[in-house]
Amino acid sequence: MSASPLSRADRHCLAVRLDNAGDVLLAGPAVRAVAAACGRVTMLAGPRGADAARLLPGVDDVIAWRAPWVDLDPPPVRPETLTGLTTRLAARRFTEAVIFTSFHQSPLPTALVLRLAGIPRIAAISEDYPGSLLDVRHRGDADIPEPERALALARAAGYELPRGDDGKLAVRQPLPDVSALTGPGRYVVLHPGASAPARCWPVRRWPG
Repeated sequence: MSASPLSRADRHCLAVRLDNAGDVLLAGPAVRAVAAACGRVTMLAGPRGADAARLLPGVDDVIAWRAPWVDLDPPPVRPETLTGLTTRLAARRFTEAVIFTSFHQSPLPTALVLRLAGIPRIAAISEDYPGSLLDVRHRGDADIPEPERALALARAAGYELPRGDDGKLAVRQPLPDVSALTGPGRYVVLHPGASAPARCWPVRRWPG
């Protein structure tokens, strides 16, 4: 399915990344590519990633929702919860959606919800057969870095970074003044923990 024939001003895209803050930030360059083509971008994020979504350039507003098939502390799947989300999304009248995932996540449960919300064009990376759930099914490389993987999906769906955008990770500027906490000069923040043990820096290497 080709990219939307609507004008940029008429396009309202839902960008989806339902896991943690770091995952949301890694989708930032791809979200900027979406924003270059759409007059408005809403991000559907999990509760652990919603604040990070609000820091991304190109994001106009954020919907926070805990997905039972993504969240590390998953709530039960309840019909009323899914109906509430589909009703909320349908009211926004999105023209399109892009579901960003890690290689081990399936976008198809989310795609089903978006389809029930009436979103006419949905793109995602899926190794599994999506049936009519996806309009753009991209098969990504599991071995490339997450930002590149997300950008590859964006390009497959017809979104390109604007001229002059180097594709690097970025947050909204200006950042808050934190000199009262850090003092003057440059500094490095090290956070060795992660929600998934496979991504953690080994404890034996933590600074003592």
